[in-house]
Amino acid sequence: MNDNTKQNHIKGDLMLLLAALIWGSAFVAQKKGGYIGTFTYNGIRSLLGGFFLLPVIYFLDKNKAKQAATSDSVSLRDKKKERKELMIAGLVCGVAVFAGNSLQQYGINYTDVGKAGFITSLYTVIVPFFAVLLGKRVTRRTWGCAFLGVIGFYFLSMKGFELSVGRGDLAVLLSAIGYSVQILAVDHFASRVDGVKLSCLQFLVSGVISLFCMFAFEDPRLGMIMGAWAAIAYGGILSCGVGYTLQIVGQKDAEPTQATLIMCLESVFSALFGALLLHENLGGRGYLGCAIIFTAVIVSNLPMKASATTQKDL
Repeated sequence: MNDNTKQNHIKGDLMLLLAALIWGSAFVAQKKGGYIGTFTYNGIRSLLGGFFLLPVIYFLDKNKAKQAATSDSVSLRDKKKERKELMIAGLVCGVAVFAGNSLQQYGINYTDVGKAGFITSLYTVIVPFFAVLLGKRVTRRTWGCAFLGVIGFYFLSMKGFELSVGRGDLAVLLSAIGYSVQILAVDHFASRVDGVKLSCLQFLVSGVISLFCMFAFEDPRLGMIMGAWAAIAYGGILSCGVGYTLQIVGQKDAEPTQATLIMCLESVFSALFGALLLHENLGGRGYLGCAIIFTAVIVSNLPMKASATTQKDL
């Protein structure tokens, strides 16, 4: 590995670490602003995040245009192909983000932010099972980590010695499926389209869908929305605009395994901010469940020996 590659990996890792920190703290903002309605909160913050990136895209395109003036020009056919692929990528990622964000936001209203963060992190265990549909084989270690994840979820959700899955916990668990699809889509498109434009487009798509649902299923009120402006701004500008862009750009330069492990720290940050800012306490069983889920997530993403795996293994 040369020095430039190593520096790019470090830069990518730092971007993903900052994204995890922003996302973990954003759980608190989602809890604070969730009273205005799931679709209302997500719709406004998603559009805010998308619009926040428009001037960024403008300046980046302006810089690229200057560089292109001194190099070979891109053909009109290539530009049309790239634009079409960007639209497809934005639509796919936008629908996945809408599903994940909506279910997570609904769930956070009925559960602790720390618990929600760890349940959401189960997407790293879920992703390999989606890959089975692409012809990859799930290893025994992955099955074991999935089993650990179920045990961790049990300890997080149990009351006494009985499993009592609340609607909040279940909704957040389902949101992890939406985020799994989004991560797989980003892995597929990130090297083929502009990362910042993809981040912008996916949130505009998610925001538009959320607004339709807002008017269809909720009763948005301007006074309540203005009262939650700080939570909306944090969730929109930082969590959506900055966080997801850091993820998309950072994934290009980071090692895939390291990228996933770093993003898993979102769950740790959510528990820390939940305890510090909301004074949440998950109790002994809850923290045991968090520890088991975090262990499952870490182990599932550790590299395996080359002799023990093939390209089709996960």
